[in-house]
Amino acid sequence: MNQNELYQQVILSHNKSPKNFGKPESFTHWAEGFNPLCGDHYFIYLTIEDNVIKNVFFEGEGCAISKASASLMTESLKNKTVEEADSIIKKFHDYMTLSEGDLKELGKISVLSGVKDYPARIKCATISWHTMKQAIETPVSE
Repeated sequence: MNQNELYQQVILSHNKSPKNFGKPESFTHWAEGFNPLCGDHYFIYLTIEDNVIKNVFFEGEGCAISKASASLMTESLKNKTVEEADSIIKKFHDYMTLSEGDLKELGKISVLSGVKDYPARIKCATISWHTMKQAIETPVSE
């Protein structure tokens, strides 16, 4: 299976059965991301304890690429420290927007490198990542 076929298969699989999809009963941080140009609209919910992302969920709707990217992101950032998550988010963003770095070191996320072949879809792949960054910085008001 070549990289393009793998990319398509993973995108379709995560779109059909996204991981960590839904709103949890409790969370410590959250953010909303919306792209009015295409309609992608997501909420990210985190539970951060002792500087570690213990749980991460998302809900909302969008295209297959945005949903698959959000699903892969939640899997990759769960149980990471906030610093590790920030580093992964930066590497992903730099690769997608600046063509800097290599996604292979990020494991499963590397399959999203195929999005680079479709520049108009980069915003689809990055919306949940921008929202994740915002969620880390936005504790729930008490």
